[in-house]
Amino acid sequence: METESTQVHKGIRKGLYLIPTAFTAANIAMGFLAVLSSVRGFQIIATNPEQAAIYFDYAAKAIGLAILFDTLDGRLARMTKTATELGVQLDSLADVLTFGIAPVVLAYSWGIGATFDESNSLHNIGLFVLFVYLMCGVLRLARFNLQATRPRVLLEGTQKIDKKNFVGLPIPPAAGLIAAIVHFAPVPISVLGQSISRFYSISLMILTAVLGLLMVSTLKYTSFKNVGTGKRNLYLILVLGTMGMAVWLYSKYVLLLIAVAYVSHGLVWYLMNLLRPRSRSEANAESG
Repeated sequence: METESTQVHKGIRKGLYLIPTAFTAANIAMGFLAVLSSVRGFQIIATNPEQAAIYFDYAAKAIGLAILFDTLDGRLARMTKTATELGVQLDSLADVLTFGIAPVVLAYSWGIGATFDESNSLHNIGLFVLFVYLMCGVLRLARFNLQATRPRVLLEGTQKIDKKNFVGLPIPPAAGLIAAIVHFAPVPISVLGQSISRFYSISLMILTAVLGLLMVSTLKYTSFKNVGTGKRNLYLILVLGTMGMAVWLYSKYVLLLIAVAYVSHGLVWYLMNLLRPRSRSEANAESG
């Protein structure tokens, strides 16, 4: 027979499942606001570019907050042991909106769409690049879901989940880099002059294409899932506090630096592994 305390304990347990879902809902809300702010900014570029810059900055900040909510919902689900298959699928659907569609709309509204006329071939190329980014992001999320349910098989034949690294650039940092760039300079590219705006818009296309390729690559990126699980939590609190204050005081510079550092560190690791001398056992393992 269940006691009253047992029923209360079960009620609390069921309530814990709502916490990660609430952060996922906040993630979706930020993506929704980012899309609306980008569209509104695009509408008034010609008449009020200063106000358009404010809307673009709102969209960039919304994507940045969505990254925070996306990080917290997964960590809270693991801490409270309330991770479910429904939560994994809901989180991926939220990421498609917030880190796939929202940065695409922002990049188009802030740069490509406002710079190139629809009759210009570069406009169509920009649309194609943005679509490729979105498709790469969706494929990246699908691969992540498969890896989460099917752990990688080691050479010995045993199964082990690689918690330290992601395979390919995760879609939140990719969207975060686009948002950080817009937050750093929210003024629409089209108001900078024809030659400068063309150069920046083409650079934005190249960056977006590179981000898409990195997402579907096999480069390893740190997951930070084990951060906070060790004995050095005091240092972690100090680092987080320092970063929080730096973001509060110098958000344009710090967020851009963090985004660039994370996106590029996978490439740096790959190049370092190529350049470092390999042992005979590693060479035999790869050849076998």
